[in-house]
Order: sequence, then C-alpha cells, then structure tokens
Amino acid sequence: MERNENLKEDTDWNCGNIKQRKRRIMKMTEQEKMKNGYLWDDDEENMALQAHAKKLVRQFNALPPEDMNGRAALLPKLFGEVGKNVWIVPPLTAAVGKYVSIGDGTYANMNLTLIDDWKITIGKNVLIGPNVTLCTTGHPVHPKHRADGMYSFPVTIGDNVWIGANVVVLPGVTIGENSVIGAGSVVTKDIPANVIAFGSTCKVYREIDEHDEEYYFKDRRFDNQPEN
Repeated sequence: MERNENLKEDTDWNCGNIKQRKRRIMKMTEQEKMKNGYLWDDDEENMALQAHAKKLVRQFNALPPEDMNGRAALLPKLFGEVGKNVWIVPPLTAAVGKYVSIGDGTYANMNLTLIDDWKITIGKNVLIGPNVTLCTTGHPVHPKHRADGMYSFPVTIGDNVWIGANVVVLPGVTIGENSVIGAGSVVTKDIPANVIAFGSTCKVYREIDEHDEEYYFKDRRFDNQPEN
C-alpha cells in the first residue's frame, strides 16, 4: 500500500513538472520559442526586425556598382558581426540580419539568400558561389501540423569552406573547415572538415589530399603557371 502511495506521489510530482514546463513554454515569446528550438510564429518583434533588415538590404542592393565603400559600410549595420575584407556581391537577400556573423576575408557572389531567423555563422576566408541559400528555418512535414508554426536551428560554415553555385544548406547543418560543397548540392546533414561533398542530398565524395596540393583543376598543375 505504501509503495502504491509513493508511486502515486511520484506520478503526481512528474505530472506537475510536465504541466509546469508546459506553462513555462506557453509563457515564452515567439523569439524565445525560436531560440530554444520550439515551434514559433511571426510576431511584432520579428516583423520589426525583418522590416529593419529589408530597409538596409534595399539600400545595399540599390547602391551603384562602383560604390564599394558604401556597401562595406552597410554590412556592419545589417549583420551582427562582420570581419575585415568581407565582400558580398549584390543582390543580397536577408530576413533579419542581426543573427548573422561573417569572418574575415569571406566572399559571397551574387544572389546570396540568408533565411536567417536564427544564427548563421560563416567563418573566415569562406567562398560562396552565386545563388546560394543558407536556411535556418523550416516547417513540419505533416500537413496536419504545418500550420502550427515553424522551427529554426543554426547554420554554421567553418573557415576556408568553398560552397559552389546553387547550393542549399538546410536548418541545423554544420560544414567543417576547409571542405568543398559541389555546385547544386542540397546539404541536409553535417559535413565534416577537409572533404569534398556534393549531391542532392549532399554526401562526402572523398577527403582533400596531396593531389589537391599539386593540381587545381583536372590535369592543371600549380607549378606550371605563366610568369607575371
């Protein structure tokens, strides 16, 4: 009898904890839900962030091609952190901006799209080809739940990564340093450091090795170059 009463007390305590936890979740703002991996929806705070970002992105894209200093000056206003010698070719699309961090020496070609409701971290000396999308946000697969909200998880690109043209990187993915992502890939899972990966879905093809130190394209060698 005593064991059953203890079991009931434990059950009541656990149920109380679950209810309390649910109440805490319910009291979260939409931004707090998003940052903690729960389903969330747009609210006034997020819409204000998006409006601010859209204004800066519009200014960035509208600058004349020769105004390189003007574009460079706008990037720290748009993004949370921007290193030295960062270059982004317009047009650029960004949702929020403030959660994006870009390291020194990174270059992004035209039509970079950042679905940056949550953190996008881009390392140093990263090369990003044209028409690349880095996406932190998705929706539930089942149609019954698709209207319940969206989810957001960080995207991280390591130092010295090269992302080819038309690549899509999906929520929660980390790409390790020095790796190469082939053109047209859809990256759904983490990619380790120092590999070449490609495909839809993206898979590791091989490690970067000594051959890559000697040849830059097929049979073209680094040590067989014309003099300047």
